[in-house]
Amino acid sequence: MNGLLGELIKATDEAGSVIMALYGKVDARQKDDRSPVTAADEAAEKVILAHLARLTPDIPVVAEEQASQGLAPESVGSRFWLVDPLDGTREFLSKNGEFTVNIALIGDGVPTVAVVGTPAKGMLHASDGDRAFRRGSDGTLKAIAARVAPADGVVAAVSRSHRNEETNTFLQGLTVSGEKVGGSSLKFCLVAEGEADVYPRFGRTMEWDTAAGHAVLRAAGGRVCRVDDTDLGYGKPGFENPSFIAWGRKA
Repeated sequence: MNGLLGELIKATDEAGSVIMALYGKVDARQKDDRSPVTAADEAAEKVILAHLARLTPDIPVVAEEQASQGLAPESVGSRFWLVDPLDGTREFLSKNGEFTVNIALIGDGVPTVAVVGTPAKGMLHASDGDRAFRRGSDGTLKAIAARVAPADGVVAAVSRSHRNEETNTFLQGLTVSGEKVGGSSLKFCLVAEGEADVYPRFGRTMEWDTAAGHAVLRAAGGRVCRVDDTDLGYGKPGFENPSFIAWGRKA
């Protein structure tokens, strides 16, 4: 698995380089679901798919842009890849740097080996299935862990683009000592690093939006659950997620 993780990091870095070569140089068009897509999304996905075809030719891949064209596999079985080549297209277009490259391996509904790259910020987070890491400035992977929430209140990671009244209502039920606003799957990584304690998301997301960040947080000792407190799993019909809450480490 360590060899596989290293190859995923290479794929993520290459996809990030492709994205950054187009940063600020491409316009968006609208997909059928009214979400934006750019040439950067498509170019990055092509890079990642080529790597996965070489690494694991027998494992199905569900990738966002292929899925939007009706090209997702009809059956994925218990082991498959989820790929979001550019999560946070709105952040990419607004040039705030809060967009990510996401690759995750799913086994029996659980996200395991995964990488979340943030090319505009030079950041990378990863999971080998058991441990979570952040890549340091020297290029080495350093272990990270979610924290137990402080007694004086939680720090909440909240969406820059998708905050709604349900989110506000949920947060009103907690003692919140601060907020960190961000885009894309970076919010999972904030909780995984102990920079935040909870990340609520009310509304529609797709499995490729969340799998890699979920894997990092899970390996860091955190949890992602539905609003009924059952674990969020993968391989659901249509690859759609319900509303969910990501938590740090339990006391």
